[in-house]
Amino acid sequence: MKILITAATSANAYKFKAGLNEQDIVLGDYGDIPAFTKMLKLPNPGKETYAHEMLTLSLDNAIDRIYLLDGKEWDILQHSKQLFSEYNIELIDGNNL
Repeated sequence: MKILITAATSANAYKFKAGLNEQDIVLGDYGDIPAFTKMLKLPNPGKETYAHEMLTLSLDNAIDRIYLLDGKEWDILQHSKQLFSEYNIELIDGNNL
């Protein structure tokens, strides 16, 4: 299973990653990402096409589960949970675990 954790530029993302017992974890963020990291550049949740861009990114990177640590991202994507589930991608509000 491949997991994406959002809000990767925050310390909370690294704490969250350390708490998961998974091997294939990718961090991503829509903000500025340092060039030396291996983080995914995520689409901006302020765009109208955000949900579709996240779905495409998830499919292109074989993501099975997304932990959304940014409240703005969760607020938008929770309305698209059915769409993501049709592609076997689970959306999880990482702030409520």
